[in-house]
Amino acid sequence: MLKELMEQIRAGEPVTREQALSLYEEEPAALSAAADTLRREFCGSRFDMCTIVNGKSGQCSENCKFCAQSSHYQGEAETYSLLDGETLLEQAQYNEAKGVLRFAVVTSGKRLSDRELEAVCGSYRLMHERTGIALCASHGLLSEEQLRRLKAAGVTRYHNNLESSRRYFPQVCTTHTYDEKIATIRAAQRAGLQVCSGGIIGMGETREDRVDMALQLRELGIRSIPLNVLNPIPGTPFGHLERLGTEEICRTAAVFRFLLPHAMIRMAGGRGLMADKGEAVFRSGANAAISGDMLTTAGIGIDEDFLLLNRLGYEVRR
Repeated sequence: MLKELMEQIRAGEPVTREQALSLYEEEPAALSAAADTLRREFCGSRFDMCTIVNGKSGQCSENCKFCAQSSHYQGEAETYSLLDGETLLEQAQYNEAKGVLRFAVVTSGKRLSDRELEAVCGSYRLMHERTGIALCASHGLLSEEQLRRLKAAGVTRYHNNLESSRRYFPQVCTTHTYDEKIATIRAAQRAGLQVCSGGIIGMGETREDRVDMALQLRELGIRSIPLNVLNPIPGTPFGHLERLGTEEICRTAAVFRFLLPHAMIRMAGGRGLMADKGEAVFRSGANAAISGDMLTTAGIGIDEDFLLLNRLGYEVRR
């Protein structure tokens, strides 16, 4: 079946929901090898690396059950207001010097206030003028007009995760809706921004939910897809969940590759928990990563990632 589906994809016919679910039953090594072949055929050896900075932390009004920054729970996240432009510029310059392609500023909260948006646009203009690194923004459920202001300030890509499937999303968050997320993604696209959107696996969702999320991303035309693995944080409602094993993570990355052959499938949060730092996933169809620290958890060093990716034969885009 793997060979049949690969030929189907090469012929330009997308994999269906039922076919994608059946992939989970394939022998793991064969599935990973097939996904890696598709990755090489559709994306080549290029690898997309980005880094993020927590530009505003804690006291979030939203009740996402995975997040230590939510004010609804007892997670131990650092709390501070929006970082100033010089601080963000220093971070952008550091990452550019390291050879990172893209740098993202992420802020807590449902959306930035008008005052905060004006301040962060000033920071983006400063980074755009003083560095050559590509800029990504993640500031919640903004309007199209606000997103156009970000683009005018030098931002080229907007990040807004779906988190899970439409069916499972209410089990993850109830202070905003799935439709609000999709509306923001479509507004960013109308504003002329690229969009980065994915989700988290290991939150108690089913394999069907993962496939449905991938299908929604395909419908939205998303090409940069962060695949986070839940890091259960004490004090959050998902803090008791068992971590996913490497084999299940690799299966999911491979299924995403079959569903989204042209995408940059980006291993993000949770990769640092894996003993091999994600090597097996990068042999299973994934071809992008967030490097460095995550928002509230430790990640993997940029230099360490470069060594790993060079050994795997990837050409890291700079």
